[in-house]
Amino acid sequence: MNFDYTKTTSKSFDSAVKSVEDEITKTGMRVLHIHDLQKNLTEKGFKREPFKIIEFCNAKYANDFLNADIKIGLCMPCKINVYIKDGQTFISGMRPTVLSQFFPNINLGDMPKEIDEKIQNIINNSQ
Repeated sequence: MNFDYTKTTSKSFDSAVKSVEDEITKTGMRVLHIHDLQKNLTEKGFKREPFKIIEFCNAKYANDFLNADIKIGLCMPCKINVYIKDGQTFISGMRPTVLSQFFPNINLGDMPKEIDEKIQNIINNSQ
C-alpha cells in the first residue's frame, strides 16, 4: 500500500491551493492552517519552489482516533501538500489507511478507509 496519494494538475499553484481549500470545506472538514514552506524557508536563506501544507480536520474523526489511542495525535491533523517540482504542480496527501501499520493493535474500524476516500476525492476534485 502506498503511503501517499499524489496527482499532478495543470492548474497554477495558487489555483490548486484554493481548490484544495474549497474541496476540504465541501467534505465538512475545516482548514486549520496553511503552512507556506517556500516563504518560511526563503526567510531563513533556503531556496524552495512553491510548497504549501494545508492542515485540516473533522472534530468527530479526531475525537474517535484519539479515543482509540492518544498517540494517533502524532499523525493529526490530516495534511495535503501542494508543491511544484520540476515545473509541475502536485497535490499529495498521506493515506490514513497506513495508520494500521503504525498502530497494529488498535481496531480503528472503517475510519481510516472513510478518511482515505475523502482525501482522494479532495485531491481528485482539486485537479
